[in-house]
Amino acid sequence: MNKKLLLSLMNKVVRIDRGGPESRIGKLMAAEDDHFVLLTESDGIVYYRTQHIKSITVNSRDGMEFNVEVPAADSYLLAPDFKTIVSNLHYSWVKVNRGGPEMLEGIMNEVTDDYITIFSKDEIIRLAMYHVRNISFGTTSKKEGEGKDKGKDKGKDKGKDGKEKASEGNDDNQNNNAASNNVANDNAANNDTANSDTANNDTANDDTADNDKAKNDKAKNDKAKNDKGENLRPRRKF
Repeated sequence: MNKKLLLSLMNKVVRIDRGGPESRIGKLMAAEDDHFVLLTESDGIVYYRTQHIKSITVNSRDGMEFNVEVPAADSYLLAPDFKTIVSNLHYSWVKVNRGGPEMLEGIMNEVTDDYITIFSKDEIIRLAMYHVRNISFGTTSKKEGEGKDKGKDKGKDKGKDGKEKASEGNDDNQNNNAASNNVANDNAANNDTANSDTANNDTANDDTADNDKAKNDKAKNDKAKNDKGENLRPRRKF
């Protein structure tokens, strides 16, 4: 792939290679003798080394779907050669090669004509400059940070929802308890009323019984008086 061919594809959406971990679809942003700059949806700006590219495909009929806002020209690196691009990424978070067993991700620590050094977790990796097929910077670290922030926000939302549900459950329990207490109080009041009615009925019955007894006693006294009066009346002699 020479620079003249690449310049003819400037600002077009192309597919790099036909498949595999290195294949990407993106917009060609710049082209030099030994590398070109590709804007991709998933990795942002990626710098490809021309000597490792097997094919470039353009869909001449319908084009390829690509919905990415084009960044300003001064927001990404431009250099006459690939080595200068790599050197400008010194001490930056980078991703080297897009996939497969040779993919590396970490801090670029050293750049020489023969190799680059990357700090990846607990490892110090030295990769031959010849085997650096493509490189990008910044996007992976940013995405990881966004993912962590989303995870935290999601965890907070879940915790908040859990607290709200627990609070609602407590409110429901309190309302149920209050309703139960009200029912119990109503039942107790009804029982008191029934007991009071029963007591009133008993009192009325007692009063009726006393009245009946008094009447009977009076009747007996009247009869006794009458009988006594008859006995005291002088009998007529014949």
